[in-house]
Amino acid sequence: MSEYGPTSSTTCSPAQNRRSQSSSSTTSTTSSTTESQPRPLKPLTPSQRAFLSSALRVNQAGELAATLIYTAQTPPIVAREPHLGPLMRHMYDQEAGHLTTFNQLIAKHRVRPTALYPLWSVLATGLGWSTAVLGREAAMACTEAVETEIGGHYNAQIRQLLEMVAEWEADGYAVGSEFTDLIDTLRRIRDEELEHLDHAINHDAKKAQPYWLLTSAIRAGCRGAIWVSEKV
Repeated sequence: MSEYGPTSSTTCSPAQNRRSQSSSSTTSTTSSTTESQPRPLKPLTPSQRAFLSSALRVNQAGELAATLIYTAQTPPIVAREPHLGPLMRHMYDQEAGHLTTFNQLIAKHRVRPTALYPLWSVLATGLGWSTAVLGREAAMACTEAVETEIGGHYNAQIRQLLEMVAEWEADGYAVGSEFTDLIDTLRRIRDEELEHLDHAINHDAKKAQPYWLLTSAIRAGCRGAIWVSEKV
């Protein structure tokens, strides 16, 4: 045999060629499957679970209080100024929608509601009625004070949730649609609360007397209620 002829070390039989092609195809398929696999979801840590539970609990309590404030404010305000009826109804309807949302979320995730429901109900009703009796300006100042605190409260929750998302994505984990839906829901509710703040300012909230004392006291009460409801 010529030295330039084929040798066993350089030539594959047809059967060997078929096995090689099959092996190459299998390797390619396996690699493609691995690359197309979805990223896993990272389980929540105990501290993250605790944060989410407290957030849902306090949000539900806050929205309950808001509906009771508007329920108590509306009759005295509308009796004196009937043209404010549609605005009061609009704000109440939005708060009632927020409460329904959080009622559904705490039931779905089996979160314990605040144990201070009866206390917050009495205080919210009393706050709404007393500010309405003082007049439209005081009632609107109440709304301004409450929504200022609530807007900041929702912003803080959204920031913390976005930090969790950024951490998961940096570690190569996926973010579930349920989690992103929660963030979108909080953003929507925050924006509607801030809309109420704008309505209050546009309807002479800052003309309430004594404005600074009234709004400072209400804001302090809101901060205390938020702190307690997150824990109890």
